[in-house]
This record gives sequence, structure tokens and C-alpha cells, in this order.
Amino acid sequence: MRKTVSAVVATLLFAAFTTSPAWGAPGPGLQPEHSRPVCPAPRASEAACTARQALDPAGNPITNASAPPSSGLTPAQLQDAYRLSGLTTGGKTIAIVAAYGYPNLERDLAVYRKQFGLPECTTVNGCLTIRNQSGGTRLPRFDLGWSQEQALDVDALSAACPDCKIAVFEASSQNLTNLGTAVQTAARMPGVVAISNSYAFYDAPDSTYGSYYNHPGIAVTAAAGDWGYRGAYYPASSSYVVGVGGTSLNSGANARGWNETAWSGTGSGCSSLNAALPPATAFNTGCAGRAMNDVSAVSDPSNGGLAVYYPTSNAKSTWSQLGGTSEASPIIASVFALSGNTGSSSAPANWIPYTHASSLFDVTTGANGTCSPAEWCTSGALWDGPTGLGTPNGVGGF
Repeated sequence: MRKTVSAVVATLLFAAFTTSPAWGAPGPGLQPEHSRPVCPAPRASEAACTARQALDPAGNPITNASAPPSSGLTPAQLQDAYRLSGLTTGGKTIAIVAAYGYPNLERDLAVYRKQFGLPECTTVNGCLTIRNQSGGTRLPRFDLGWSQEQALDVDALSAACPDCKIAVFEASSQNLTNLGTAVQTAARMPGVVAISNSYAFYDAPDSTYGSYYNHPGIAVTAAAGDWGYRGAYYPASSSYVVGVGGTSLNSGANARGWNETAWSGTGSGCSSLNAALPPATAFNTGCAGRAMNDVSAVSDPSNGGLAVYYPTSNAKSTWSQLGGTSEASPIIASVFALSGNTGSSSAPANWIPYTHASSLFDVTTGANGTCSPAEWCTSGALWDGPTGLGTPNGVGGF
């Protein structure tokens, strides 16, 4: 049987990276993080989920059966850190795209939202929708790692935007064709204003996959990856999406009340396959093509990891602390929804922060590896690879 064009492209892209560090391992110059990936390493043609679980000093996953871990970020803390408290959307819908099924998503989401006093979000009251990649109700098979990914996605979205409706689209597998089909289906759903993608694949061309992510008027966000600086990852490197990097976040004795630095695990880089964003050309990215990232949000599992109610099997669930750029992508999708400005055909969503950069929190310290030019992996004033233009300071930057 002959391979499809997309399969051939995926195989060639994977071959080009066979000398790179393995999925899930820290990039050059990084020390191992106190966290572990929730999904196993993907095969050559597959994207990796970008959620990570925080570990205690002994190297064990942080879990608690009776209550959220005290070290886990709460909705109130997240909203305070990014000046989102009290903001509402009037019930706008954000889509989450992931792979495989999560049978107890609605049950677990209800536990999370009740714990933190958030409004109910159920399939009965119309707040929650769960569909397969084509929009049908026959859902894919259960996968534990991707279910934990989805738990982080919907909890992070709930924390940042409690009044947002949530539409989850579960792809049949984790290859870009199925995930991209789910994005297209999400974009056709009436009322969807933003689509969050918490997965990453080796840098790939928009000429092959871009049609999946090109949806003017909808803010399509994508996680930068969790392996430190190792070059661009797709779809965050697409010219059609908002590339979302990661930060570490801790309470601080300053006017903001929080200290934020680049997370050493976040992805960043320069794509040689996709075009530069026109507004970004006014900034010193050092990249002739598409530079990632555009913006960022908290991602460090140990320093800003979200308290999440997540599955430990297809029947049981418990509390844990999760992060990765999977935490950041739904947060940024939520901020776009809260802003009411999700782009248009003449000004796509990923252009917007470049014209409002002064309204973001500029993250100027931290690095995710070693590189040349330095701005691709080292935070500084204005644009840098790990954190983009910065993190939300209310919705002014969006």
C-alpha cells in the first residue's frame, strides 16, 4: 500500500530529527526537571502531548486523594497573577483538541469546579460538549496519558475563564491528520471563538498541514513543547496559530505580587519551513521565518503547576499537580475569549499581541537552553523565544 503524502512528510520530518534528544528528555544545557511527561513518547508520525506531572523530592508524583495539593495553583491565584479576576465572556465557547477518549471527563470536571466554587459545566446545562474528531458522539478508545492531558486542559480553561463554555474534540489518534481534522471540526462549531492545542510535533510546513489551523476570526493557540530549546515545533510554528511558551510563576513581594521567569522546559525556536508574521518583523526575533513563541503563560509543573483532578485509570481519579505548555495554551485561549478580540481575516489572532505588546507582563529573565542568536532561548526585554512578548496583564495585550 502506498503511503499518503502526509505520512511521507511525517516520516521525512522524523528522520531529520533522529540525532536530536529523545522526546521527553531535557534539551541541551538543561538539568532534569522535577516532573515527568504524562504521555509516553510518540511514534514517528505522531504528536506528543505536552502535559507534565510535578514530582516530590523523592521523585514520586504529587497526588492527594482527598484535596488539591497545597502547592498546586488555584483558579483564584491564576486569575490574580494575570489580572483576570472578575472578567467574563458572556458564555463564549473555547474548544479543546486532544487525542483519544476520556470517559469520565464530565465527572472529573465537576469535582474540580465544585472544589473551587466555579459554576457547574455539564452536558445537561449546555456548558460542556464532548465530540469525536468528526463531531460525532461515538468517542475514541480510552488512553490514560491523553486523558490526564485533557484533565489539565479543561481545568486550566475553567480556572482562567469560569464562565466559558467548553467543547472537547477527541481525535482518533495522535497523528497530525486526525488532530488537524478535530481542529477543523471545532472551527465549524457555532460559537467557538478559540481553539487550544496542547500537543507538539517536529517543525512541519504549513503547505502540508496549515489548512487545519487557518481559521480567521478564531484564536487558535498551540503549546510550544516541553523539551527546552531544540528548535521549532508544530503547530506552534505555524503562521496561522498563536505559539504559546511557558513560564515559572511564584508569589512575590513586589507590586504585582508574583515573580515570573522563563520556564527552562519550554520550547522555542525559529522555523525554516513557515513564513514570518508581518507584525513580528518589527521586533528583533533573529529569525527570517516564523519565530516562536508569540506569548506565554505559566507552565512549570513545580513552580506554577495547576491543581488538577485527573484520572489514574479508566475508572478512578484523584488530585495532582500538572503543568507543561499544555497548561499555558488553554490559559491564552481563555484570555483571547475574555478580550472579545479573536482576530479576523485582515488581522489574525496571532498578530494582535504584536500591536499591544506594552500591555503584557514582559518576562525578562530565565532561559531554556543555549542557542545562537541568544534571543531564541534566553529571555530579555520585548520579544524572546521562550516567553514571546510576555504574559497576560489582564486582556489589554489581546
